[in-house]
Amino acid sequence: MKKTRILTIQDISCVGRCSLTVALPVISACGVEASILPSAVLSTHVGFEDPFCRDLTDDIEDIYKHWLKEKVEFSAVYTGYLANKKQIEYVIDIMNSKLIGNGSRIVDPAMADHGELYSGFDMEHVKEMYRLCEYADIVLPNITEAALMTGKEYKEVHDKEYIEDLLSGFDKLPIKYVVLKGVLFDENEFGIAIYDKQSKEVKYYFHERVTRSYIGTGDCFASCFCALFVRGFSIYEAVSIAADFVLAAIKSTDVKLDKRFGVDFELAIPYLIKRIYS
Repeated sequence: MKKTRILTIQDISCVGRCSLTVALPVISACGVEASILPSAVLSTHVGFEDPFCRDLTDDIEDIYKHWLKEKVEFSAVYTGYLANKKQIEYVIDIMNSKLIGNGSRIVDPAMADHGELYSGFDMEHVKEMYRLCEYADIVLPNITEAALMTGKEYKEVHDKEYIEDLLSGFDKLPIKYVVLKGVLFDENEFGIAIYDKQSKEVKYYFHERVTRSYIGTGDCFASCFCALFVRGFSIYEAVSIAADFVLAAIKSTDVKLDKRFGVDFELAIPYLIKRIYS
């Protein structure tokens, strides 16, 4: 296996499993070096009341300049939660200058869920995130984010016609794949749609649906998917293993515990390693 190094750019919550506190261990467990660029530091994620937040936008430029001096390069850039337009501009610069050869550009447009934008975001941010997707090879939206970026209607229950109409909304972008999370055709199954933009082919992967939801499961999926794809797994293999890993993490989580602390993904890492290396 060739040496790989993923740069993941997103916020870090000191307490509460999401964003970088998920990305670092999951990418590492997949056998890939994880480098980070924090966009902000929070005392907890925003699911807790009134967390402290230190915006790091003004520090990103100095970090980037040091990387230029040291000639640091990455096999892939994977972005998550980005707070503002300036951070998006920095990400574009890094994608254009710090990738090795044909390194992968993977964007998780983490800005909305359950039909609503996250607090502090507006439609201008949606436009900026769509612009960032123009520089991506792979985009990893959920249903809400896909609907917002493509101007389509948001629906809670789906059929193939609706999902494939959502996916076609990305046809104007020069991307290779859309991996659409949260597909719900049946109340007993949860799935992901994989859209190959060049061939226009859509493949689906479904697994058992668990009605419990936790902050950070999307980050578990995206981090696992990115690491496996960069390692050379096919896009379908990477999606299926990442989805099954999230399911295993949810099932490992004690239902009696405070959900704000996120999913117990640590308990599912042995399962993930076995899937990768068996």
